[in-house]
Amino acid sequence: MDSNSLRTNRLVFYADLIRDVNRILREFLKLSSAKCAMLVDKEGHMVTRQGVTRDIDMDTISALVAGSFAATKEMARVLGEDEFSVLFHQGKTDNIQLSLVGDRTLLTVIFDEATTVGMVRLYAAETAKRLHEIFEKHETEQRMNPHRPPQEDLSTGFVGSAKDKLDDLFGG
Repeated sequence: MDSNSLRTNRLVFYADLIRDVNRILREFLKLSSAKCAMLVDKEGHMVTRQGVTRDIDMDTISALVAGSFAATKEMARVLGEDEFSVLFHQGKTDNIQLSLVGDRTLLTVIFDEATTVGMVRLYAAETAKRLHEIFEKHETEQRMNPHRPPQEDLSTGFVGSAKDKLDDLFGG
């Protein structure tokens, strides 16, 4: 991949965008009664999160979310679909729903019996739509002002990679 396409395809998060995303995630949590909402990029990096979780390794969850979504995308292709936009995993006490936001991020919601799947799905769909709209607005602003000061770029804070985390988990 050449440097121009890397620059074009790279997802950059500035402080003002993260502030807006966090506000939307907090609103979602209030409406849905879910425990935690995260935004994860498709490479498995957690962009931001709101809400509470017990001692869950969020970096590992982020990497696994991306891997799960990638595997499901391949299942969709085999079945003749472009992509499945929502995934749901149900456990004994906790559940997780993954919703595609645009083409590069995943809204990841962790919830328990305090809310219902229906409430999460309803509000997650609206939240994903709102997030996609602010990402499009942000990308338009970036194109119009490509020389934005680099000190506001939060994407440089990602340390390590999802591949390394998965290798650690599965001994790769």
